[in-house]
Amino acid sequence: MKIRQVSPDDAAAFVNLMKEVENEASFMLFESGERKTTVEEQRERIEEMERDRHSRIFVAERSGELIGYLIAIGGQAKRNNHSVYLVIGIRKEDQGQGVGSALFTELEKWANDHRIHRLELNVVTRNEAGLALYRKAGFEVEGLKRHSLVIDDEFVDEYYMSKLLAHN
Repeated sequence: MKIRQVSPDDAAAFVNLMKEVENEASFMLFESGERKTTVEEQRERIEEMERDRHSRIFVAERSGELIGYLIAIGGQAKRNNHSVYLVIGIRKEDQGQGVGSALFTELEKWANDHRIHRLELNVVTRNEAGLALYRKAGFEVEGLKRHSLVIDDEFVDEYYMSKLLAHN
């Protein structure tokens, strides 16, 4: 497995990966079929994020196929550009095999190189696999976002989680 930054040439495969993850997952923001991003729109977003010093997209690749991603969206104001908001997705068949841990390891190398101090994310409180991965990566629950999503016609809560990085 290889972890690397996404490139504009990955746009089609990346769109397909995101749609596949959303089709399989119960806890993603977008439901199956809801994402309407075109390959060209995704290519433009990738290029835009490459120019943004505080944002990146990392992908996990196995045998030339994308199997997971970690998006880091950096704060745009001077007061929050030390912080990134994270979105992660891993194909169901590749979960539990170290893909998420490898993505977080690569993210932290990049974050340290770019003086990012705070990593943050939201996770549905009943997403046990996600919570286990985030805790393993050193994230802590900061708070509760009540009734933040509607899944299967039911209000669900999310945890705010974060990890603070020390810089040398």
